[in-house]
Amino acid sequence: MMYKAKPERYADMKYISCGKSGLKLPAVSLGLWHTYGEATPYATARELTLRSFDAGITHFDIANNYGPPPGSAETTFGKILKDDLMPYRDELIIASKAGYRMWDGPYGDMGSRKYIIASADQSLKRCGLEYFDIFYHHRPDSQTPIEETIDALKHLVDRGKALYAGISNYNAEQTKAALEAAKAVGLKILIHQVNYSMFNRGAEADLFRVLDEYGVGAIAYSPLAQGQLSDKYFNGIPVNSRAGGVSHFLNPDAVTPEKVEKAKKLNVIAGRRGQTLSQMALAWVMRNNCVASVLAGASNFGQMDENAGFIQNLEFDAGELAEIEAILL
Repeated sequence: MMYKAKPERYADMKYISCGKSGLKLPAVSLGLWHTYGEATPYATARELTLRSFDAGITHFDIANNYGPPPGSAETTFGKILKDDLMPYRDELIIASKAGYRMWDGPYGDMGSRKYIIASADQSLKRCGLEYFDIFYHHRPDSQTPIEETIDALKHLVDRGKALYAGISNYNAEQTKAALEAAKAVGLKILIHQVNYSMFNRGAEADLFRVLDEYGVGAIAYSPLAQGQLSDKYFNGIPVNSRAGGVSHFLNPDAVTPEKVEKAKKLNVIAGRRGQTLSQMALAWVMRNNCVASVLAGASNFGQMDENAGFIQNLEFDAGELAEIEAILL
Protein backbone atom coordinates (compact mmCIF):
# COMPACT_ATOMS: atom_id res chain seq x y z
CA MET A 1 0.00 0.00 0.00
CA MET A 2 1.39 3.39 -1.00
CA TYR A 3 2.24 5.60 1.97
CA LYS A 4 0.57 8.97 2.30
CA ALA A 5 1.71 11.23 5.13
CA LYS A 6 -0.84 12.56 7.60
CA PRO A 7 -1.74 16.18 6.77
CA GLU A 8 -1.72 17.12 10.46
CA ARG A 9 1.80 15.75 11.05
CA TYR A 10 3.29 19.08 12.18
CA ALA A 11 0.55 20.05 14.60
CA ASP A 12 1.97 18.56 17.81
CA MET A 13 5.73 18.84 17.32
CA LYS A 14 7.97 21.67 18.53
CA TYR A 15 10.73 22.91 16.21
CA ILE A 16 13.80 24.69 17.58
CA SER A 17 16.50 26.72 15.82
CA CYS A 18 19.84 24.92 15.77
CA GLY A 19 22.33 27.40 17.21
CA LYS A 20 22.57 30.68 15.32
CA SER A 21 21.14 29.33 12.07
CA GLY A 22 17.93 29.23 10.11
CA LEU A 23 17.60 25.46 10.43
CA LYS A 24 14.98 24.22 12.86
CA LEU A 25 15.06 20.69 14.24
CA PRO A 26 12.19 18.77 15.80
CA ALA A 27 12.51 18.61 19.59
CA VAL A 28 12.90 14.85 19.24
CA SER A 29 14.81 13.25 16.37
CA LEU A 30 14.92 9.57 15.45
CA GLY A 31 18.27 7.83 15.77
CA LEU A 32 18.88 4.69 13.73
CA TRP A 33 21.73 3.34 15.88
CA HIS A 34 21.15 -0.35 16.76
CA THR A 35 17.56 -0.44 15.49
CA TYR A 36 17.87 -0.51 11.68
CA GLY A 37 20.37 -3.32 11.21
CA GLU A 38 19.78 -6.70 9.61
CA ALA A 39 18.34 -8.11 12.85
CA THR A 40 15.35 -5.75 12.59
CA PRO A 41 12.64 -6.81 10.13
CA TYR A 42 12.30 -4.30 7.30
CA ALA A 43 8.56 -3.95 7.95
CA THR A 44 9.27 -2.88 11.56
CA ALA A 45 11.88 -0.29 10.53
CA ARG A 46 9.57 1.04 7.84
CA GLU A 47 6.59 1.42 10.16
CA LEU A 48 8.70 3.10 12.86
CA THR A 49 10.03 5.58 10.31
CA LEU A 50 6.66 6.43 8.80
CA ARG A 51 4.95 6.66 12.18
CA SER A 52 7.73 9.01 13.35
CA PHE A 53 7.26 11.26 10.32
CA ASP A 54 3.50 11.29 10.91
CA ALA A 55 4.26 12.51 14.47
CA GLY A 56 6.24 15.47 13.10
CA ILE A 57 9.70 13.93 13.49
CA THR A 58 11.48 15.25 10.41
CA HIS A 59 15.09 14.54 11.40
CA PHE A 60 16.59 11.08 10.91
CA ASP A 61 20.13 10.42 12.12
CA ILE A 62 22.36 7.68 10.69
CA ALA A 63 26.09 6.95 10.41
CA ASN A 64 28.16 4.86 8.04
CA ASN A 65 28.82 2.24 10.74
CA TYR A 66 25.27 1.90 12.07
CA GLY A 67 23.69 -1.51 11.88
CA PRO A 68 24.82 -4.06 12.62
CA PRO A 69 26.52 -4.86 10.32
CA PRO A 70 28.04 -1.46 9.43
CA GLY A 71 26.25 0.16 6.51
CA SER A 72 23.01 -1.76 6.96
CA ALA A 73 21.13 1.08 8.67
CA GLU A 74 21.81 3.36 5.70
CA THR A 75 20.74 0.62 3.29
CA THR A 76 17.50 0.04 5.21
CA PHE A 77 16.73 3.75 5.42
CA GLY A 78 17.54 4.15 1.74
CA LYS A 79 14.93 1.51 0.86
CA ILE A 80 12.33 3.30 3.03
CA LEU A 81 13.13 6.53 1.22
CA LYS A 82 12.78 4.88 -2.16
CA ASP A 83 9.59 3.02 -1.26
CA ASP A 84 7.78 5.74 0.68
CA LEU A 85 9.47 8.99 1.66
CA MET A 86 11.21 10.33 -1.43
CA PRO A 87 8.16 12.46 -2.36
CA TYR A 88 8.69 14.18 1.01
CA ARG A 89 12.47 14.61 0.66
CA ASP A 90 12.37 18.38 1.07
CA GLU A 91 10.51 17.98 4.38
CA LEU A 92 13.27 15.79 5.84
CA ILE A 93 16.57 16.42 7.57
CA ILE A 94 18.77 13.38 6.92
CA ALA A 95 22.15 13.19 8.63
CA SER A 96 25.03 10.75 8.40
CA LYS A 97 28.58 10.57 9.75
CA ALA A 98 32.05 9.19 9.16
CA GLY A 99 34.77 8.51 11.69
CA TYR A 100 34.66 4.88 12.76
CA ARG A 101 36.07 1.88 10.89
CA MET A 102 34.28 0.92 7.69
CA TRP A 103 36.84 -0.99 5.63
CA ASP A 104 40.26 -2.59 5.97
CA GLY A 105 43.56 -0.80 5.63
CA PRO A 106 44.85 2.58 6.81
CA TYR A 107 42.17 4.64 5.03
CA GLY A 108 39.07 3.01 6.49
CA ASP A 109 38.44 5.19 9.53
CA MET A 110 39.32 8.34 11.53
CA GLY A 111 39.58 11.83 9.98
CA SER A 112 41.61 11.99 6.79
CA ARG A 113 40.27 13.77 3.73
CA LYS A 114 40.44 10.50 1.78
CA TYR A 115 38.37 8.58 4.32
CA ILE A 116 35.73 11.23 4.96
CA ILE A 117 35.01 11.97 1.30
CA ALA A 118 35.07 8.31 0.23
CA SER A 119 32.84 7.36 3.15
CA ALA A 120 30.35 10.12 2.37
CA ASP A 121 30.13 8.93 -1.23
CA GLN A 122 29.48 5.36 -0.06
CA SER A 123 26.82 6.54 2.39
CA LEU A 124 25.03 8.56 -0.28
CA LYS A 125 24.91 5.47 -2.52
CA ARG A 126 23.55 3.27 0.27
CA CYS A 127 20.83 5.82 1.03
CA GLY A 128 20.07 6.56 -2.62
CA LEU A 129 20.55 10.30 -2.04
CA GLU A 130 22.18 13.15 -3.89
CA TYR A 131 23.03 14.99 -0.67
CA PHE A 132 22.81 14.79 3.11
CA ASP A 133 21.30 17.67 5.01
CA ILE A 134 23.96 17.26 7.72
CA PHE A 135 27.22 15.36 7.50
CA TYR A 136 29.36 14.91 10.62
CA HIS A 137 32.87 13.96 11.49
CA HIS A 138 31.93 11.29 14.02
CA ARG A 139 34.93 11.49 16.38
CA PRO A 140 38.15 13.48 16.78
CA ASP A 141 41.38 12.15 15.28
CA SER A 142 44.58 13.15 17.08
CA GLN A 143 46.75 11.87 14.19
CA THR A 144 45.14 14.01 11.49
CA PRO A 145 45.48 17.80 11.48
CA ILE A 146 42.10 19.32 12.24
CA GLU A 147 42.55 21.56 9.18
CA GLU A 148 42.50 18.47 6.94
CA THR A 149 39.33 17.12 8.52
CA ILE A 150 37.62 20.50 8.22
CA ASP A 151 38.79 20.78 4.60
CA ALA A 152 37.10 17.46 3.84
CA LEU A 153 33.81 18.65 5.37
CA LYS A 154 34.07 21.91 3.41
CA HIS A 155 34.60 19.91 0.23
CA LEU A 156 31.35 18.05 0.84
CA VAL A 157 29.44 21.28 1.45
CA ASP A 158 31.02 23.08 -1.51
CA ARG A 159 30.17 20.17 -3.83
CA GLY A 160 26.57 20.03 -2.63
CA LYS A 161 26.97 16.60 -1.03
CA ALA A 162 26.01 18.08 2.34
CA LEU A 163 24.05 21.21 3.18
CA TYR A 164 25.52 21.56 6.66
CA ALA A 165 28.58 20.24 8.49
CA GLY A 166 28.75 18.93 12.04
CA ILE A 167 31.09 17.31 14.54
CA SER A 168 30.45 14.69 17.20
CA ASN A 169 32.19 13.46 20.36
CA TYR A 170 34.71 16.34 20.38
CA ASN A 171 35.56 17.73 23.83
CA ALA A 172 35.57 21.47 24.50
CA GLU A 173 39.21 22.02 23.50
CA GLN A 174 38.88 19.92 20.34
CA THR A 175 35.62 21.67 19.47
CA LYS A 176 37.16 25.11 19.74
CA ALA A 177 40.06 24.06 17.50
CA ALA A 178 37.62 22.67 14.92
CA LEU A 179 35.47 25.79 14.98
CA GLU A 180 38.48 28.07 14.55
CA ALA A 181 39.75 25.95 11.65
CA ALA A 182 36.31 26.07 10.04
CA LYS A 183 36.05 29.82 10.54
CA ALA A 184 39.42 30.30 8.81
CA VAL A 185 38.15 28.65 5.60
CA GLY A 186 34.63 30.03 5.68
CA LEU A 187 32.84 26.87 6.78
CA LYS A 188 29.98 27.05 9.27
CA ILE A 189 29.82 24.14 11.71
CA LEU A 190 26.11 23.94 12.39
CA ILE A 191 25.82 21.29 15.07
CA HIS A 192 27.63 19.20 17.67
CA GLN A 193 26.28 15.76 18.55
CA VAL A 194 27.11 15.02 22.17
CA ASN A 195 26.43 12.28 24.69
CA TYR A 196 24.35 14.10 27.30
CA SER A 197 21.86 12.92 29.90
CA MET A 198 21.07 13.11 33.58
CA PHE A 199 23.67 10.37 34.05
CA ASN A 200 26.29 11.90 31.73
CA ARG A 201 26.74 15.63 32.35
CA GLY A 202 30.32 16.10 31.17
CA ALA A 203 29.29 18.59 28.47
CA GLU A 204 28.14 21.04 31.14
CA ALA A 205 31.72 21.68 32.30
CA ASP A 206 33.02 23.54 29.21
CA LEU A 207 31.55 22.22 25.97
CA PHE A 208 28.20 23.99 26.10
CA ARG A 209 29.99 27.26 26.88
CA VAL A 210 32.08 26.88 23.71
CA LEU A 211 29.04 26.02 21.61
CA ASP A 212 27.17 29.04 22.94
CA GLU A 213 30.15 31.30 22.24
CA TYR A 214 30.33 30.20 18.61
CA GLY A 215 26.58 29.92 18.01
CA VAL A 216 26.65 26.17 17.39
CA GLY A 217 23.64 24.03 18.26
CA ALA A 218 23.76 20.73 20.11
CA ILE A 219 21.82 17.53 19.65
CA ALA A 220 21.98 15.10 22.57
CA TYR A 221 22.45 11.39 21.91
CA SER A 222 21.85 8.68 24.52
CA PRO A 223 19.61 11.12 26.45
CA LEU A 224 18.11 8.14 28.31
CA ALA A 225 21.53 6.66 29.11
CA GLN A 226 20.65 3.66 26.92
CA GLY A 227 17.48 2.91 28.86
CA GLN A 228 18.82 3.50 32.36
CA LEU A 229 16.61 6.59 32.64
CA SER A 230 13.45 4.55 32.31
CA ASP A 231 11.74 1.87 34.38
CA LYS A 232 13.37 -0.87 32.30
CA TYR A 233 15.87 -1.92 34.97
CA PHE A 234 13.76 -1.39 38.10
CA ASN A 235 13.36 -5.14 38.63
CA GLY A 236 16.63 -6.47 37.28
CA ILE A 237 18.09 -6.71 33.77
CA PRO A 238 15.61 -7.96 31.13
CA VAL A 239 16.94 -10.47 28.63
CA ASN A 240 15.83 -8.34 25.66
CA SER A 241 17.47 -5.15 26.94
CA ARG A 242 20.80 -3.63 25.85
CA ALA A 243 22.40 -4.54 29.17
CA GLY A 244 20.92 -8.02 28.81
CA GLY A 245 23.02 -8.79 25.78
CA VAL A 246 21.21 -7.10 22.89
CA SER A 247 24.04 -4.57 22.60
CA HIS A 248 27.70 -4.63 23.57
CA PHE A 249 27.58 -0.87 24.21
CA LEU A 250 25.95 -1.23 27.63
CA ASN A 251 27.74 -3.54 30.02
CA PRO A 252 25.50 -5.10 32.69
CA ASP A 253 27.95 -3.81 35.29
CA ALA A 254 27.04 -0.25 34.26
CA VAL A 255 23.50 -0.75 35.57
CA THR A 256 24.52 -0.22 39.18
CA PRO A 257 22.21 -0.37 42.22
CA GLU A 258 23.03 3.30 42.82
CA LYS A 259 21.82 4.32 39.35
CA VAL A 260 18.68 2.19 39.65
CA GLU A 261 17.91 3.82 42.99
CA LYS A 262 18.41 7.29 41.51
CA ALA A 263 16.15 6.38 38.59
CA LYS A 264 13.42 5.22 40.98
CA LYS A 265 13.59 8.52 42.90
CA LEU A 266 13.48 10.49 39.65
CA ASN A 267 10.48 8.41 38.59
CA VAL A 268 8.51 9.76 41.57
CA ILE A 269 9.11 13.34 40.39
CA ALA A 270 8.14 12.38 36.83
CA GLY A 271 4.89 10.90 38.11
CA ARG A 272 4.02 14.16 39.83
CA ARG A 273 4.64 15.95 36.52
CA GLY A 274 2.31 13.58 34.67
CA GLN A 275 5.21 12.08 32.71
CA THR A 276 7.07 8.83 32.50
CA LEU A 277 10.68 8.88 33.69
CA SER A 278 11.87 8.73 30.08
CA GLN A 279 9.77 11.74 29.13
CA MET A 280 11.04 13.77 32.07
CA ALA A 281 14.64 12.81 31.30
CA LEU A 282 14.24 14.07 27.72
CA ALA A 283 12.62 17.30 28.92
CA TRP A 284 15.47 17.82 31.40
CA VAL A 285 18.03 17.57 28.58
CA MET A 286 16.07 20.13 26.56
CA ARG A 287 16.18 22.67 29.41
CA ASN A 288 19.70 23.55 28.20
CA ASN A 289 19.48 26.41 25.71
CA CYS A 290 22.22 24.92 23.51
CA VAL A 291 20.23 21.76 22.86
CA ALA A 292 18.02 21.95 19.78
CA SER A 293 16.90 18.31 19.78
CA VAL A 294 17.20 15.03 21.63
CA LEU A 295 18.20 12.00 19.61
CA ALA A 296 16.17 9.03 20.74
CA GLY A 297 16.08 5.55 19.31
CA ALA A 298 13.05 3.28 19.31
CA SER A 299 12.60 -0.43 18.74
CA ASN A 300 8.80 -0.44 18.93
CA PHE A 301 5.84 1.88 18.46
CA GLY A 302 5.28 2.33 22.20
CA GLN A 303 8.78 3.72 22.70
CA MET A 304 8.43 6.06 19.73
CA ASP A 305 5.08 7.41 20.92
CA GLU A 306 6.41 7.84 24.46
CA ASN A 307 9.50 9.70 23.26
CA ALA A 308 7.49 12.03 21.05
CA GLY A 309 5.08 12.77 23.90
CA PHE A 310 7.70 14.39 26.13
CA ILE A 311 7.16 17.81 24.54
CA GLN A 312 3.79 18.09 26.27
CA ASN A 313 5.61 19.21 29.44
CA LEU A 314 8.98 20.86 28.92
CA GLU A 315 8.94 23.31 31.85
CA PHE A 316 10.50 22.75 35.28
CA ASP A 317 10.00 24.91 38.32
CA ALA A 318 12.89 25.79 40.60
CA GLY A 319 11.79 23.26 43.21
CA GLU A 320 11.74 20.39 40.72
CA LEU A 321 15.19 21.27 39.40
CA ALA A 322 16.60 21.46 42.93
CA GLU A 323 15.06 18.10 43.83
CA ILE A 324 16.45 16.49 40.68
CA GLU A 325 19.88 17.99 41.32
CA ALA A 326 19.95 16.57 44.83
CA ILE A 327 19.23 13.09 43.46
CA LEU A 328 21.85 13.31 40.74
CA LEU A 329 24.69 14.49 43.00
